[in-house]
Amino acid sequence: MRNFVIAPLLAGVFLSVSAQAADLVQVYRDAVSNDAVIASARSALMAGQERSVQGRAGLLPQIGLGGSYSQINAETAGRKADYNVNNYALTLTQPLFRMANWETYQQGKLSVAVSEAIYAQARQDLITRVAQAYFDVLAAQDVLAFLKAQENAITEQLASAKRNFEVGTATITDTNEAQARFDLAIAQQIAAQNDLDVKTAALQQIIGKPPGVLATLRPGLKLSAPAPVQIEPWVSSAEQQNYSVISQQLALDIARREIGRNRAGHLPTVDLVASHGYSNQSSPSFNTPGGTGTSNSVGVQWQIPLYAGFAITSKVREAISLEDKARSDLDIARRSAAQAARQFYLGVNSGLAQVRAYEAAEISSQSAVESNRLGYQVGVRINIDVLNAQQQLFSTRQLLAKARYDTLMAGLRLKSAAGTLTEDDVAKVNGLLQN
Repeated sequence: MRNFVIAPLLAGVFLSVSAQAADLVQVYRDAVSNDAVIASARSALMAGQERSVQGRAGLLPQIGLGGSYSQINAETAGRKADYNVNNYALTLTQPLFRMANWETYQQGKLSVAVSEAIYAQARQDLITRVAQAYFDVLAAQDVLAFLKAQENAITEQLASAKRNFEVGTATITDTNEAQARFDLAIAQQIAAQNDLDVKTAALQQIIGKPPGVLATLRPGLKLSAPAPVQIEPWVSSAEQQNYSVISQQLALDIARREIGRNRAGHLPTVDLVASHGYSNQSSPSFNTPGGTGTSNSVGVQWQIPLYAGFAITSKVREAISLEDKARSDLDIARRSAAQAARQFYLGVNSGLAQVRAYEAAEISSQSAVESNRLGYQVGVRINIDVLNAQQQLFSTRQLLAKARYDTLMAGLRLKSAAGTLTEDDVAKVNGLLQN
């Protein structure tokens, strides 16, 4: 009996295998270099890292140099005088007590941490986007390969039906049924090819170039359950280590610092001020002495705010409300992360169960095809029985392949929800592929 080859081996029907197939790690590396989304996140990270420098500037001395040059034309009691005045001053101001500046500095450091968390989340999202697009292409290839194999099987059955009709052992109905199935398979192949082109274009958008031939899953692949096996550690990790949760926790800390920064508007400020001045005035033509002079000064400057029209109090109330909002956003992030962890944990286990069920169904469907073919040859089965059995077999294999892809993706998304997804996980999935 003719054996039906599984989808990864049938991919050679429409893909050239003369070149080395690109695997998931290679595609991911191309995405890191060329994906516009991760490039945007990388630039946002670099911009966010400057917040710490900007916040620290409020604690450091401010040095400035200023001056003026004036040309004066004066007239006094009928006498005219023309002279120049040239002044400059070098000043240094060192904050000694400015609580608002200190809070701004702390906020700057927290903002850097937020940028890093957002970028880390973007890297995890890139892994899942690349893997999803990669497996979408493989799934589309599987569909097209299965349809091509189904077409070949129907072609054999159609030829058999025509031969049996010519010798009078079958009716024209068998031929018509086989022809109808053949025409349907051709139409489905057209749609499958279009879907493959769309999925390939989606992967190309991420990696910035045509993906070429892709490595496929190994035949007879056995998938493992998530570790740890219990759901509670995954949920706990999601509530604490998920990067969206971390970002919202940092946002809450920034909101708390904002309250302190606004309350500092009621506090006095103390600065150390030092200056060096120089003045040069040319001698006019009447009794005004000219010459040069310098001055140096060092002192402490303080200021106590007394009344600002209740603006500071209003800003404090605003900051308190924003802190409440940040706390609620953190709660939302934790609940969402925990729900995602539960969802993908169940998705992995459900996927594993589906894979086992489809593997058993594939064996049964293969036996059904062989039995119906034998029954058709001896006359106890009709042509439609064979065609139905063949269609059931190819449908089962397609569903089995998709269940494997979905299970792998659920595993990656589970780790992403828990905040533990890294490039090592890409390498582990890549180890399940073959060229």
